[in-house]
Amino acid sequence: MRVSTALLSIAALLLLAVALGDELQGVRGALAAPPGPDYYAVLGIKRDADDREIRRAYRDLAKKLHPDRNPGDAEAERKFKEVAEAYEVLSDAEKRRIYDQHGVEGLKGNQGQHHNPFDIFQNFFGGGQQQQQRKGPDVNMDLEVTLEDLYIGRRIALEISRQTLCHKCRGSGAKNADDVTVCRECQGRGVKMTQHQVAPGFVQQMQTTCPKCNGKGKIVTSTCPTCKGHKVVRGDDLLSVDVERGMPDGHRITFPREGDQHPDITPGDIIITLRTVPNKRFRRHGNNLYMKETITLLEALTGFERSIKHLDGRTITIQRTAVTQPGFVHEIPQEGMPKHDDPSDRGKLFVEIAVVLPSSITSTQAEAFKEQLSGHVRDEL
Repeated sequence: MRVSTALLSIAALLLLAVALGDELQGVRGALAAPPGPDYYAVLGIKRDADDREIRRAYRDLAKKLHPDRNPGDAEAERKFKEVAEAYEVLSDAEKRRIYDQHGVEGLKGNQGQHHNPFDIFQNFFGGGQQQQQRKGPDVNMDLEVTLEDLYIGRRIALEISRQTLCHKCRGSGAKNADDVTVCRECQGRGVKMTQHQVAPGFVQQMQTTCPKCNGKGKIVTSTCPTCKGHKVVRGDDLLSVDVERGMPDGHRITFPREGDQHPDITPGDIIITLRTVPNKRFRRHGNNLYMKETITLLEALTGFERSIKHLDGRTITIQRTAVTQPGFVHEIPQEGMPKHDDPSDRGKLFVEIAVVLPSSITSTQAEAFKEQLSGHVRDEL
């Protein structure tokens, strides 16, 4: 009987342990998964994504989901707003730190107030006012492209050297996020207001840089081992430039906020200007193409046929059976440059014919020409 009682007690203890284990597992799961939306999943990026990857993801998704491109699509509009909310949090170093540690719940209050998604879109693509932050200088670069690139389109990987926020400390300069605190001396403002009595009854109020934080508004008690506390690192990066069909020479392609990064400063833009390399065979003017083709005297008199390799590798044929005068221009519709705003429509190709005369002829040939052509020449003159 005592044995049975002991066994029952052991069984009860085991059941209690299992129940407590399940309860603890549930608590761990709740702690591991911050409540609210997964902003990283919304943008389709990893949790260790840097600022540039965040901007790229937002740029692509915002353009794709914008209501102007999806009129009447409520789901696209919902996702557009969700993407803007995710970008607003993850692009702000302080909001991102709070979100990573405490989830959406930690952003409640002033940190959790979201701006209009359309204002975020306009600010990102340069149509709105940048608030509170200074903007860094723009970077202007020339990119040489061929006429073939502009005819068929091409994606070019451009290697650039630029400054980015340290991926380890995310621009804080500290080894750990908890080592950055708001300066108590100036309450995070970076400046202090002091009063001086300059005369009886006269007090002068002055604003001075906080001596505790040196005007930074924050106190950092450790140093990031990656950037050595500088908050930024410099390295080589690849910029993907889409050269669209029909873009004109001198066209500017702007990459918003892709310039050098620094905390508290909005990065400037990278502006790529296309420069067309001269083509040996074709010359461009607007949406039209021009070229020259040479024929012999015999072909000028009796007709000719020529095969021309176009910029996209196609072969087009020019054929004439009538007499061709030197300087004659053969016009071919829809074989010029694609129009940038409508690449399915093209300009014209103009082929100027040059007649190559023989360097010398025999006396017999000269007499034959005189006999055969003298009458026709007088008639045409």
